[in-house]
Amino acid sequence: MKTKLKKLNLGYLALVPFLTVVFLYEILPLIELAVSSLTSGSTGSFTLNNFIKVFTTPLYQQAILNSLKLSIISALVGIVIAFMAARCQWEAEPKTKRFFTMILNMTSNFSGVPLAFAFMVLMGNTGVLTLIGKQLGIPFLQNFDLYSGSGLMMIYIYFQIPLATLLLIPSFKGIQKEWREAAVLLKATSYDYWFKIVIPNLMPSILGTLSVLFANALAAYATAYALVTNNYALLSLQITSKYKGDVQIDKATGGALAMVLIMLMVIANLISSRLSKMSAKGKDLL
Repeated sequence: MKTKLKKLNLGYLALVPFLTVVFLYEILPLIELAVSSLTSGSTGSFTLNNFIKVFTTPLYQQAILNSLKLSIISALVGIVIAFMAARCQWEAEPKTKRFFTMILNMTSNFSGVPLAFAFMVLMGNTGVLTLIGKQLGIPFLQNFDLYSGSGLMMIYIYFQIPLATLLLIPSFKGIQKEWREAAVLLKATSYDYWFKIVIPNLMPSILGTLSVLFANALAAYATAYALVTNNYALLSLQITSKYKGDVQIDKATGGALAMVLIMLMVIANLISSRLSKMSAKGKDLL
C-alpha cells in the first residue's frame, strides 16, 4: 500500500514543472490581458471603453474583418486541398507514403519570416517568377502584388495545407474496406461513396482540423509582419503595435484587442465542437 502511495505521489510531482509552465506562460498572461483590457490607461479604474474603442475605431474594425477573412478563406481552401492530399497519401504505396510524409513535415515547419522571404524571392517586385511573367507577358505574374491582401492570402493558404494534411492523414486509417464493398454491392457511385459514406464519417476530424486552421491563421504574426509590416490591417499586427510602439505603449487597447482575438478563437472552437457532436450523432449539419 505504501509503495502505491509513493508511486502516486511521484506521479503528481512529475506534473509540477508542467503546471508551473502553464501557469507562468498561459494563465498568468491571460489574467494580465483580461485585467489590462478592463482598466483605463489614464486613471487605472475599471472601464469598458477599451472594448468600445476597438469596436468603433475604423482601423480596428478593418483589422478584425481582414483577420476573419484571411482565416476563414485560408482554412476552407486549405482543408479542401489537404483532404485530397491526405486521400492520395492514404492510397499510395508505402515508399511513397514515407516520402510524402517527409515532405509534409518539412513544409509544415517552413513558416514565419523564412516563408515570407521565400515568397519575396519568387513573387516580389523583382522576384524570379515576376520577372519571368514580365518577359513572357503573363498578366497574373507581372501584375500580382505580393505585399497586399491577395499576397497574404496566398501565403496563408500555403502554410495551412501541410498542417491540415498531417492532421487529416490519421483519420483516413478509420476508413473500413467493408464500406467500399457495401457501396459496390448497392451500386453506389464514387460520388455517393465519398460524399455520403466516407466524408460524413470523417466529418468530426475535418471540423476539428478546420478549427485548428482557423486559429492558426488568426494568430499568425511573423509571416504577415515580415511581408506587410503595418501596411495592412490585421488583428495580430495591431496587438503587437500596442506593446512595442515607438511613441507610447498602450496596454489597455492591446489587451482589449488580444481579448477579442481570444474570444474569436473560443467562438470558433465552440462552433466546431457543436458541429462535431452533431455529426457524430448523425445529424444534418445544414
